[in-house]
Amino acid sequence: MEKATILIVDDMEINRVLLANGFGDDYNIMEAENGEQAVKILDSGEKISAVLLDMMMPVMSGIDVLQHMNKNNSIKRIPVFIITAAEGEDILMAAYELGAVDVISKPFMMQFLKCRIGNVIELYRHRNDLEALVEEKANRLEIINKSMVEALANIIEFRDCESGEHVKRISGLTKILMTEISGMYSEYYLTTDEIEKVSTASILHDVGKIAIPDNILNKPGRLTKEEFEFMKLHTVKGCEILSNIPNIIDEDIYNYCYDICRHHHERWDGRGYPDGISGDDISIWAQVVAVVDVYDALISPRVYKSAYDHEVAVKMIYNGECGTFNPKVLKAFDKAIGKTGCFD
Repeated sequence: MEKATILIVDDMEINRVLLANGFGDDYNIMEAENGEQAVKILDSGEKISAVLLDMMMPVMSGIDVLQHMNKNNSIKRIPVFIITAAEGEDILMAAYELGAVDVISKPFMMQFLKCRIGNVIELYRHRNDLEALVEEKANRLEIINKSMVEALANIIEFRDCESGEHVKRISGLTKILMTEISGMYSEYYLTTDEIEKVSTASILHDVGKIAIPDNILNKPGRLTKEEFEFMKLHTVKGCEILSNIPNIIDEDIYNYCYDICRHHHERWDGRGYPDGISGDDISIWAQVVAVVDVYDALISPRVYKSAYDHEVAVKMIYNGECGTFNPKVLKAFDKAIGKTGCFD
């Protein structure tokens, strides 16, 4: 097994020599004579397994080094041992509060130190390996979730005489608009991870179309009143389909899917369907998908219409020709168009 590396940080050369000689047989040793040099080494990409850190140094103190390690979160994966002779209690408490794991007192008892530091290094190694494994599995699960969602959505799109590009556009535009809204309005704020899940969930907004007969789904002309009422059921039917797969995909994605599927045709004034809810009783993610879905439907050719130009589609949305939307969502929509051009 490759030797672990210990970084010894002390302005007194004799202390560095004593510690380097004591640990040199079992570990690779790096040295720094002040905090500034230590920070450069820590930030260089060197794989450091532990830091032996003096508190009182010129240029940059041990406390400064600990504060730096807290800012970049390296303190969570690298154990820091404080080297001390007679530092005051306040300094030691500050060091502990910043994440130091133990104190090395002078004069050094090498055999004892080697056992203690070696045990901590091994503990951190196992913990870091476990966290990396968990993160890897989480990333793989996220890929699997998205692949499953996209596969199901593509089945819907092919049956609806659309290409798979439709669901990709819906997902991408949802992410853009939701990010814009989250940055503009604190009441609608979502984390980056939440926005990613909403974007994935938006792909299944029309999953209920699986239950709509072809003669209605792909009718080239205008739907009759009875046919339109049946078409509106795709929101409810979609939720029925989703209710049978709650354990297959991530729980958060499932909840976003369910809500978006049911409510992406609700409108700000309460004149949407299937529940006729209004205002912020409609979740912000369902509101966002509603705008994105209308926009994409307008600019895309369908069996019953030709595609509208971007400018015409935007004007129709602003003029309320496709139902009313949250003014804040429309303001964010307008800003997203101006900032990225991604809607054009």
